[in-house]
Amino acid sequence: MKALFALGFRPLYLLAGAFASVSIAAWSGLFAGWVPPAYLHGNPLWHAHEMVFGYTFAVIVGFLFTAGSNWTGRPTPKGASLAAICAAWLLARFFALSPLPHISLAFDIAFTLAAAVGMGIPLWRSRNQRNYFFVALLVAIGALNVAFHLAILGRIAVDLSRVLGLALDVVLFICVVMAGRVLPMFTNNGVPGANARRIPSLERVALGSVLLLLLGDAVDAPGTAIAIVAAVACVANGWRLLLWNPWSTREKPILWILHASYAWIVVHLALRAASALDLAPHTLATHALTVGAVGGLTIGMMTRTSRGHTGRVLETSPAETIAYALVMLAAAVRVFVPLIPGWAMPAILFSGLLWAAAFALFTVCYWPILSSPRVDGRPG
Repeated sequence: MKALFALGFRPLYLLAGAFASVSIAAWSGLFAGWVPPAYLHGNPLWHAHEMVFGYTFAVIVGFLFTAGSNWTGRPTPKGASLAAICAAWLLARFFALSPLPHISLAFDIAFTLAAAVGMGIPLWRSRNQRNYFFVALLVAIGALNVAFHLAILGRIAVDLSRVLGLALDVVLFICVVMAGRVLPMFTNNGVPGANARRIPSLERVALGSVLLLLLGDAVDAPGTAIAIVAAVACVANGWRLLLWNPWSTREKPILWILHASYAWIVVHLALRAASALDLAPHTLATHALTVGAVGGLTIGMMTRTSRGHTGRVLETSPAETIAYALVMLAAAVRVFVPLIPGWAMPAILFSGLLWAAAFALFTVCYWPILSSPRVDGRPG
């Protein structure tokens, strides 16, 4: 049990993986009418809220706690403090399903504050100014979560879909920032001669356009402006991905999952542009991001960082490769099959089944890895 709380990725990845599987299975049952609506308060946005502020936020915090320790050379929460942070997250998920959602709000606030402080202290003590903005992004996600809770409780009047959209924009920005930092490096380290590269001017456009999209959504910019920004972001990030030589990773599942998932960001941005012009349903863009990009990048990063930070070889077993394929298939089914008249309900249910199976596989396979000491005897 001591090893489980040695570093942030260990318990938070396991909790997130188990929750991703169980919650999507529950949501699919609710959507199909197999689970009584009262169980999840009858609000269809429970699913969206929990996948953004529950699952995704947990993975981001687990990753940042682990990366932050490497960036600064200083400890991030571990041991009893990490266990308390995990307990806050878990209790927030539990009370979100109870008749006491205000308690869920309290624990979500506690989790956010603990995450921001746990990340902020080592960054500040090491004067690692390059990464200060991550603390601001954690606080931004937490603030949007509070706004969502208060709206559900009837304390403020805001559009819940807009709150979720802004949170997803923040998540998208985190994804493009971190992918740009690690994917070229991972590719060149894992595939000799891959020559994955970055062009500084293109990096600025790729990141800046995604940030501008967030700002446009925040001020409720006209659809035409959103479409132009999304289209620029789509082209810039597509070009960015091509420079990383994704085809070179085809024989390395632990790498191709990251490239394939980033391709879903490009699809998301194209669909954002189309939906802003009323040429495609907005939900397709949302699920290209959430199921394809976020789902794929998180399971890819969880497996790779878990192996790397426990001293294991950076190779996948057949079960992990199957999990990757299931997530990619879940995204394709969720985004494209509903375009066929009459196929929306089967597509949603089948996609949910694929997703739940993928993260169940991850949780089962990685429990012994994440709950055991490093194989090389080093701390962490």
